[in-house]
Parts: sequence; C-alpha cells; structure tokens
Amino acid sequence: MARNFDLRSEQVRDLILDESARVVADDGLLVIPTDTVYGIAADAFSAAGVARLLAAKGRGRDMPPPVLIGQRSTLLGIAEVLDQRIMELTERFWPGPLTIVCPAQPSLDWDLGDTHGTVAVRMPDHPLALELLARTGPLAVSSANTSGAPAAVTAAGAQEMLGDSVDVYLDGGEAPGQASSTIVDMTSQPPRILRAGPIGAAALREIVADLADPEGPDPDAGS
Repeated sequence: MARNFDLRSEQVRDLILDESARVVADDGLLVIPTDTVYGIAADAFSAAGVARLLAAKGRGRDMPPPVLIGQRSTLLGIAEVLDQRIMELTERFWPGPLTIVCPAQPSLDWDLGDTHGTVAVRMPDHPLALELLARTGPLAVSSANTSGAPAAVTAAGAQEMLGDSVDVYLDGGEAPGQASSTIVDMTSQPPRILRAGPIGAAALREIVADLADPEGPDPDAGS
C-alpha cells in the first residue's frame, strides 16, 4: 500500500526525508516534486529499483531514465566530462530545467537500461528535491506518469496514474507545470537538442554554437 507524506510540514520534514531515503535504499520508488513536474524516482545504483520504475511507467529498457543530482560536483563522479562546454552549461543553467546527456563513467556499477554508454543528468531547482538528494545521492527520475500520459503536476495526480506501483508519494504542493526539461545531447556530433523545453536554443547556443535542433517528435522523457 502506497504511503503519502506532506513535505510542506516543516515539523516532520526531516523524518519524512530520512524515511524516503530508506525506501529508495531498499529498491523502493518515490514520487517527488521537482521544479518542472512531479517525478518517479529510484536509487540510480539499484538495478531492481530502476527496473521497477520502468515497469511502473510501462516502459522498456530502451528508454532509460535521467539521473537527478543534488550538486554540480556530483556530475564528475557519474559522467566523463570530455567537453568543457558541459561544465559551462551547468554553470549557466543548473540548478534548473536542463538535462545534459554525457558519456557515463565506465567504471560505475549501475544499470539504467540501454544507455549505450551515456547518462542524462540534471540538477533540479527545487529546495525539497535538493534536500532529498542530499540524503539519497543520485536518483533515477522520470516524469510521474504512465508512458504517453501528461506528466503529473501534483502528487495526487501522479497517484491516480501510478497507484500502488509507487511506495511513497511526497507532496510538495503543485509543481510549476512548465514543460519538462530541455534535453541536450553532448555526445552527438554536432551536439543536438533532443527535447525542446523551458531553456531555448538561442540561450544554449551562446555556449554550444553548433547545437543542432531536435529531429522528429519530442521523446517522452524524464522530469
């Protein structure tokens, strides 16, 4: 049976966050607020948790979830930052609604799905999400919805779609509901926008001058 906690209650917030960290450490799933939409989250280093996340959304391994981190320096531990422009993007747009696809560190023992040696990383601009990430470390997070449905902007809306496939729903109030994050693939040549979002191409090209536009429809990707 799924449990529901209100993160807006300061008196018990630390207890809620500690319990949420325990849940993901035990391969569980959370629904969490972010600065864009609500996300469904698992420990990024738990193969079982990530498999549960994909199953809850009705996805296969061919659509691996992005990873949310709580501080910029964590990127260097999970990605090979071979292009200085990646760090410039994080300095300009993190925390915020920009997901960057980077080469993954080959030595990491994790299984996010069929990533082909890459990892999509973001640092959200949401104080409650950052408090949680400080306790859990990197989380695999995708938008809180069943595949093909609109992303939830409330914890209740997420629960209507995901039900008891999630262990804990963390209510941080209504999410801003802006479009899911912009995704930039810095592993392609030239770098490419995979999904348009709140951060526009013109701003990104101030750092990545040869950034190519998206090809085809936007993918249903993470928060």
